[in-house]
Amino acid sequence: MASESRVRCEIDFEVSGRQAGYLRAPLSRNTSGWGVVEIPVISVKNGSGPTILLTGGVHGDEYEGQIAVSRLARSLDPAKVQGRVIMIPALNMPAVLNDTRLSPVDNRDMNRCFPGNPRGTFSEMLAHFVDTVVLPLVDISVDLHTAGHSGDSALSTNMHYVADAELRERTMAAAAAFGAPYNVVFWGVDEGATLTSSVERRGILSLGTELGGWGRVNVEGVRIADRALTNILKHFGLMDGKPDTTQRDGSPGTRHMMVRDAAGYSFAPAGGLFEPRNVVGDACRAGDLAGYLHFVEDIDRDPLEVRYRRDGVLWMSAGPGRVQRGDAVAVLMEDYDAVRAAA
Repeated sequence: MASESRVRCEIDFEVSGRQAGYLRAPLSRNTSGWGVVEIPVISVKNGSGPTILLTGGVHGDEYEGQIAVSRLARSLDPAKVQGRVIMIPALNMPAVLNDTRLSPVDNRDMNRCFPGNPRGTFSEMLAHFVDTVVLPLVDISVDLHTAGHSGDSALSTNMHYVADAELRERTMAAAAAFGAPYNVVFWGVDEGATLTSSVERRGILSLGTELGGWGRVNVEGVRIADRALTNILKHFGLMDGKPDTTQRDGSPGTRHMMVRDAAGYSFAPAGGLFEPRNVVGDACRAGDLAGYLHFVEDIDRDPLEVRYRRDGVLWMSAGPGRVQRGDAVAVLMEDYDAVRAAA
């Protein structure tokens, strides 16, 4: 028998209309033995239709999703909805308030804690609530991320390559309706304990984003996110209207890309100060210089060259100047090829 969640939710997701309240996750601390962390949750339900889950703030230093989901949660009119929209704008509230990727409570990356554990650390407990209480209600999950302080990203949606062809095509269609400049189908370094993987294990459509980074609020990333959330509701029939996917450069829609294997990644071979030579969105070639790794603490030590391992477009670049050995300093994406993707 599955263990019951320790997180309490003060709203009833089955009730029609708009409800706004809090998840209360217990956190005993020196000054409050019975303390809780309050996490805003909003449900808008009307008529019949699918359930969409919109989440932001799984990582606390990724701001665009927090802003866009909060704005929609304040403004969405139940009378204009056919279905149910569950919105959690700042899921990892301790990390959000601390402005960090990891939770200051347990020093864990919540997005590496799924499906969670009700008797585990704070992050595991919260992941377990999402997995066992929220996801069974959901038909579509849109989890908004950026590169945070760890890097910068070309503005994009992203998705895993799922084996189910019908679900894969539906997800790519949803990404096109979202309307970011790029959609990236990728095979990640460590994906098994993410929210995306937890959603996929249930056969639910899962769409993620990378809408900025470098520890700032990306103006264009917020604009895209605001438009995209309404686009998604329209695409799945929860709202009337047609998605607007026109890009700033005049192109009509999203460019589908992929990161097929490890050759897309360039890693730092040592700890040092990384000087990138490109910005996200640049076209790059295999063998081109991705950047220099400097050792400014050693007077006569020459910098190391880090080079790209394949042709592509720069999707992710290193954020902090100082990197550690093993950090990904560049990720290249290439145009989506269904045959190669299936290989």
